[in-house]
Amino acid sequence: MKIPPVKGTRDFYPEDMAVHNYIVDGWKKVSLRNGFEEYDGPIFEYLKMFQIKSGEEIVEQLFSLTDRGGRDLALRPEMTPTLARMVNQRISSLPRPIKWFSVPRLFRAERPQKGRLREFFQWNIDIIGEDSVLADVEVIFTTVNYLRRAGLTSNDIKVKISSRKLLSAVLREIGVKESTLDSLFPVLDKKAKLSREAFTELLNEHIIGKHVVEEFSEKLFGESDHEKRAVSEIEAFMEAKSVDEIPKILNLRSSSDVMGAIREVRKLNRVLEQWGIGDYCTFDPSIVRGLAYYTGIVFEVHDIAGEFRAICGGGRYDNLLADFGGPAVSATGMGMGDYVLELLLREKGLLQVPKRDLEYFVISTCDADEQAEEEAEKEAYQIIAELRSMGHSANFSYKMGSLSKQLKEASAQNTENCIIIGEEELKEGKIAVKNMVTRKQERKKVDEFLSGLESVKGV
Repeated sequence: MKIPPVKGTRDFYPEDMAVHNYIVDGWKKVSLRNGFEEYDGPIFEYLKMFQIKSGEEIVEQLFSLTDRGGRDLALRPEMTPTLARMVNQRISSLPRPIKWFSVPRLFRAERPQKGRLREFFQWNIDIIGEDSVLADVEVIFTTVNYLRRAGLTSNDIKVKISSRKLLSAVLREIGVKESTLDSLFPVLDKKAKLSREAFTELLNEHIIGKHVVEEFSEKLFGESDHEKRAVSEIEAFMEAKSVDEIPKILNLRSSSDVMGAIREVRKLNRVLEQWGIGDYCTFDPSIVRGLAYYTGIVFEVHDIAGEFRAICGGGRYDNLLADFGGPAVSATGMGMGDYVLELLLREKGLLQVPKRDLEYFVISTCDADEQAEEEAEKEAYQIIAELRSMGHSANFSYKMGSLSKQLKEASAQNTENCIIIGEEELKEGKIAVKNMVTRKQERKKVDEFLSGLESVKGV
């Protein structure tokens, strides 16, 4: 009986693993280049960790289990709670700012669809302990740094930037009650997925007659229907193309909180320009990031054609460490899944995965007699072992067929050089070294050849 893989998971055959490594290696190189250090945590945590961050409803969205000791556990659906737990454990000894990255395997019990799997890898970068907008800039820059190096231009993708601080201040100015803000964020987060009419209908359902908005006087609004006025202003804000439009949308009503948040977004945009990625970025207030723990700048990266889900998303979460029992420490970060990224890179023809490089392929072809064959094989095995011990990649054919067949096998493995041990080489006490690119070949003594190589440092 053939057993298929579980729906929503992937098998990584060697060619698939090459693609995966290409993406992950790129993430790691960019992270290190931008000053981040790598960390990781357990693949499962206590279930209550994820309930603290996302509430009871998260239980339906992850793979949970009870261990033999009766403890409620869950496979990690994201990395941020683990990060918060780890940082809190050593918060007094960690130098700030803390700049960490990870590439964890994550699990979510949801319906598989295009761009969404039950099991995936995610690149996470976080900066903890720095409350200036420069930390947000660096997270966005590092994200674009990778995507640009992967070949994506500002004509392919856009970083859509907004601010939860600005959104909250605007909603309060419009009259939305403080106690209802968290319930409104997930509604506003659906805007990009709905038609304009459907979004208006959803907004009306959430606000009209639900006591979400404070009642204001006739003098302030110029009309009695404050809820409809609030819906209209929320829609206008969500359609704004620039932060400079916000005071006009509010009819020049702009509190110090609104203006402070506007100044922060303006500074972010200015510094992003100075870092040379302004053409990748745009202001988009419809980027809400539905989770309630975001507190400031938020962003998502989308393909301009709109064929895929968000490539990544992130933002500032200044309260999360305190929610997990630690001190109030500022933090900002980003998460990018490998699956949507791979789909986009394939669609753009940018998955330039290098073939496996093999330095040496050792060929034994002496079949004059049994003794000569054994001597040639012994020489080949000793050379292979020595090359590998020195840190060089070396392979051979199990079948030891004809010279032409073994050369063909070497070529299929993208070999740089072939070492040939045949009857003539045995008589001369030498080996033939053939460059598979130039096709040039020369004979050398084994000791001379090996002494001319440098040992590769490391494992």
